[in-house]
Amino acid sequence: MAGSSEAAPDHGRGIVIMDDWPGYNLNLFTYPQHYYGDLEYVLIPHGIIVDRIERLAKDIMKDIGYCDIMVLCVLKGGYKFCADLVEHLKNISRNSDRFISMKVDFIRIKSYRNDQFMGEMQIIGGYDLSTLAGKNVLIVEDVVGTGRTMKALLSSIEKYKPNMIKVASLLVKRTPRSNGYRPDSHMRDQ
Repeated sequence: MAGSSEAAPDHGRGIVIMDDWPGYNLNLFTYPQHYYGDLEYVLIPHGIIVDRIERLAKDIMKDIGYCDIMVLCVLKGGYKFCADLVEHLKNISRNSDRFISMKVDFIRIKSYRNDQFMGEMQIIGGYDLSTLAGKNVLIVEDVVGTGRTMKALLSSIEKYKPNMIKVASLLVKRTPRSNGYRPDSHMRDQ
């Protein structure tokens, strides 16, 4: 579907925004004055994002099966999305009959230089990744672009033999350079 609004969208577990979507009129929303003159429309209202993140949390709990989770947040962009998602996961845990332990760690991934894929990925931060052995790992990323970086990250983490790896992404870009990778849970195609 890369860049084409003519193909039937694959909604899967995400919301698809078509290329010709005009967005919502700014008069329907309040927004900070320092953005006046810079914005033309609202693509996704905040309430839709909040509701979608809550649904992602429910889907993740269903997929993982109310087991303890090790969350790996990919910085910098994934921080706010990760914090909101973890809060929803904690709410689900508090309202269930079983406590789910969640630990969060932060990593940065360096695989691009000046918009060019370097062919090699470097994981920065995070404590000893060998501690992921036997754990249920949830990788939280803000945007999956071509999918190359995520596939490389998954390959690196799989070496440590976690019990399960799931990926949640707020956005997935439609790009002709995509390798076809799709996260387990995501908000929408960008």
